[in-house]
Amino acid sequence: MNENVLREGLLATARSMAASGLNAGTAGNASVRCARGFLITPSGRPYEDCSSEDMSLVAMDGSWSGPYAPSSEWRMHRDIFVARPEAGAVLHAHSPFATALACHRRDIPAFHYMIARFGGDSIRCAPYATFGTQALSAAALSALEDRNACLLANHGMLVFGEDLRHTLALAIEFETLCEQYWRACQLGTPVVLGPVEMAEVVARFKSYGRAKAADASNAANPPAELD
Repeated sequence: MNENVLREGLLATARSMAASGLNAGTAGNASVRCARGFLITPSGRPYEDCSSEDMSLVAMDGSWSGPYAPSSEWRMHRDIFVARPEAGAVLHAHSPFATALACHRRDIPAFHYMIARFGGDSIRCAPYATFGTQALSAAALSALEDRNACLLANHGMLVFGEDLRHTLALAIEFETLCEQYWRACQLGTPVVLGPVEMAEVVARFKSYGRAKAADASNAANPPAELD
């Protein structure tokens, strides 16, 4: 995709993070893969004051160009793009409910089948490391193994998806699940779905959101339809 289009999309995504309640102020960051590396939101800049040209271009060796330095979390974004070729965009937020759970350093178990949306039967919480460090990036990559979202201890959430639109949608779903888990815990320990139940849901998610096959040869295996 044209880099200027990606710049506009990244700025729109960053502004949507605040509008959707994922972020406040200059907290959080987002990035998108491009031909020359990746574009990422600048460090410490209010998104409403930014233009698309303010988005920083970062090469995979860490060198960057632009009017402002890239987000301090650029290593975490870079390492996801390197390790996970399916990642087209990355979003990190200090959203209220995800951050509350992260401050308790809790994994989120399969209290709801939609946990499978993120790749498995739980969402892990990465161990604490100082923001912007290689140690935090390594911890996040470990927590993201076979997953596309995790919590960062005493910090917030981290999500990646196919593109900016998909990643923002996943982040909003993730925060919603965090709120639901937090609320369920107010009544006691939620009932958790078992491995067999979650394995079935994970399998069904492999066809979730895909267009239905036009030919009759796939009629016996239609895409999953979930709420």
